Amino acid sequence: MLQLLTLLLAVALGVALYKLRQHRQGLRALEQAVRQNQRFLLEEGPAHFGADWGRLCNAINASSEEINRLQQYRSSQLAQLEATLGSLQEAVLIVDDRNHILLANHALQGIFPDAKNIMGTRLELVLQSREFLDYVESVRAGKSPAQQPIEFVRGNESIWAEVTGALVPPLDGQKDKWALFVLHDITRQRKLEALRKDFVANVSHELRTPLSVIKGYVETLVDSHRDMPIEDRDRFLNTIQRHTERLNSLLDDLLTLSRLESINPGLARESIALPDLISGLIDDYRGRPSGAQHQLFISIDPAIGSVLIDPLKITQIFENLIDNALKYTQAGSRIDVSARLREKEVEICVRDNGWGIPAEDLPHIFERFYRVDKGRSREKGGTGLGLSIVKHIVQLHGGRVWAESQPGQGSAFYFTLPQRD
Repeated sequence: MLQLLTLLLAVALGVALYKLRQHRQGLRALEQAVRQNQRFLLEEGPAHFGADWGRLCNAINASSEEINRLQQYRSSQLAQLEATLGSLQEAVLIVDDRNHILLANHALQGIFPDAKNIMGTRLELVLQSREFLDYVESVRAGKSPAQQPIEFVRGNESIWAEVTGALVPPLDGQKDKWALFVLHDITRQRKLEALRKDFVANVSHELRTPLSVIKGYVETLVDSHRDMPIEDRDRFLNTIQRHTERLNSLLDDLLTLSRLESINPGLARESIALPDLISGLIDDYRGRPSGAQHQLFISIDPAIGSVLIDPLKITQIFENLIDNALKYTQAGSRIDVSARLREKEVEICVRDNGWGIPAEDLPHIFERFYRVDKGRSREKGGTGLGLSIVKHIVQLHGGRVWAESQPGQGSAFYFTLPQRD
C-alpha cells in the first residue's frame, strides 16, 4: 500500500512538473511575442490553461495590434512630414520630450555635414552646443525668444544659425509634446559683418594717419607762415604733398577694390599675346628711374600663346607685384618675371632676392591692410591693399594666387591664368 501511494505521488509530481514546464514555455513565448509586437496564437500555448489564459492572450494581442497601428501611423506621418520639409532650404529638426531626434531634413546636413543617420540619436550627441540645449529647454518651458542666433563650434570653425522653436502635438497621441526647430544658416552673414567691421576700422585708421599729419602741418603753416624760415616751410609743404599723395593712392585702391568686389566687376576680356604683354611691361620698367636701379629678367615658355584676359587688370597685377619687388629690395637687386605652362593653366611668377617674408606672415599677406613691416610699408608709400587687389583680379580670371618666401632669401609671388582652349 505504501509503495502504491509513493508511486501515485511520484506520478502526480511528474505531471505537475510537466505542466509547470509547459506553463513557463508558454509564458516565455508570450513574452517574446509582446517584445516583438507580434500576435500570439492560442494554439502555440498549452491548451489546458483554460479560459483565463485565452483572455490574457487576447488582451495582449489587442494591445500589440494597437501599438503596431500607432507605430505605423507615426511612421507614416513622419514620412509625410519629411517629404514636406525635405525640400525646404531651412534646416528643420523635431525632437521628442527626451531629446531623441525624430526628424531632420536634408538642409540640416547642409549646415552640419556630420549629421547623417541621426534618427533616434540624442540631440546632445549631434549638435553639441550648450546654448542650443538651453534654448530647447526654454522652448519647452514657453520662455524662448521668437528668434535667437546661436553659435555651433565645430573644430576650429564656428557655424552660426538663427534658430526658431515651437512645441507641436506628438503624432502618437502621447501627453508630452514634441519640439520643432527651424535653423537658418547665417554663418556667411556673420563673417561678412565681421569683415565689414574690420574693414571700416582699418580704413578709419589708414585715413586718420595722413589726415592727422596734413592737419597738423597746415595748422602750423596757418599760424606761423609769416615768421617761418623758407626751408622749414618747404619741408612742411613737401610733407603735406607726400601724405596727400599717399591719401590719394589709398582712395584709388579702395575704389579699385570696391569695383572688383561688386556684383559686376566689369572684366573686358580680350585675346592677348601674353609674352608680348610681359615683355612690354618689363621694357617700360627698365626705362623708369626705379627700374633702372635693378636687374630685370624675363623667362617665358615659348609654348605660351594668346590668353583671354582683361589686359588692363592683368597689367595692374604685374605693376603691383613689380612695384613691391622694387620697393622692398635694395638697389642692384635682381627681379625675375617668368611664365610657364602647367597643364591647363599658365603659371606666372615675380621673384626677387630682397628681405623676404616671415613664415607666420605668409598666410595673411593677401588680406586687406595687412603689412609685414608697417613702418617700412608706410615709408615706401604702400597702402596695404595692393596684394588684395592682385588676389581679386586673379580670382575674377579663374586663377589662383600664392606666395613663397624665406627671410633673407627673397620672395616669389605666383598667380595662374586659365590657358585658352
